[in-house]
Amino acid sequence: MKRLQKEVDELINEFGGYWKPFEMLAAAVEELGELADAMLAYERIKGEGSLDKIQEELGDLFFALLCIANGYGIDAEKAVRDTIRRYRARDSAKWNKVSKNKREVSKENDT
Repeated sequence: MKRLQKEVDELINEFGGYWKPFEMLAAAVEELGELADAMLAYERIKGEGSLDKIQEELGDLFFALLCIANGYGIDAEKAVRDTIRRYRARDSAKWNKVSKNKREVSKENDT
């Protein structure tokens, strides 16, 4: 991830530098909306779409998020690893309960 952050940083600096923080946030929100549209199209809720379009929009959103991380000097990999640790500690009981319920429903459907 550090390599990706460095590549993004080099590209942004080639283009003249980072936008202001809330401009970067607006770009990320815009990309999230485009990802939502691509997913809705792929799921045939709103038109027709492709996984390629979802991948493109996910990449655009990820790029925008890395711009925000770089702009604030945040190590994106550390941020994600910290989040994984928090989810594991906070939500493991909940997810184990959901998994147990799914297994029970599956067993009921098999009979």
